Amino acid sequence: MLMNAKLLELYQQQIKNEFESAYIYLGMAAYFETTPFHGFAQWMHIQAKEETEHAMRLFRHVCDRGHQVELRPIAGQKTAYGSPLEAFKESLAHERLVTQEIHEMYRTAVTLEDFPAQVELQWFINEQVEEERNVQDMIDKIAAAEDRFPAMLAIDRIAGQRDE
Repeated sequence: MLMNAKLLELYQQQIKNEFESAYIYLGMAAYFETTPFHGFAQWMHIQAKEETEHAMRLFRHVCDRGHQVELRPIAGQKTAYGSPLEAFKESLAHERLVTQEIHEMYRTAVTLEDFPAQVELQWFINEQVEEERNVQDMIDKIAAAEDRFPAMLAIDRIAGQRDE
């Protein structure tokens, strides 16, 4: 079942966006690798891997629907942050943007009565709730530490225990 051109374009753009998200998280991991917070780096590496998996899920959907994926250029990303809190706040802002993008795709799929896309995008809607909650949880922990280094190291240790 071929996709409507408008929805296909949104999918093509979101594939790029998800790969770009992985790159954003790799940039954050690169920052944390230069700090004492290697647990945060691990957290960001896992996040980058998840974003790549999201891109590939969309990629497979486009292919399964009989279309060819267009790989679009991805810009370089920031690799320096003022603090762990700044990095995680930027992560949350980015996840909120992704949520808006997914919601727009879903609205389009509903309008076009594209039921396969609606089912696929429902998974992403649920995933974004989890993504935002996970980042907000880290922000809350880091903010509670209030620049106390031993507390930050404890939070970093927790972040490093994140499993895939």
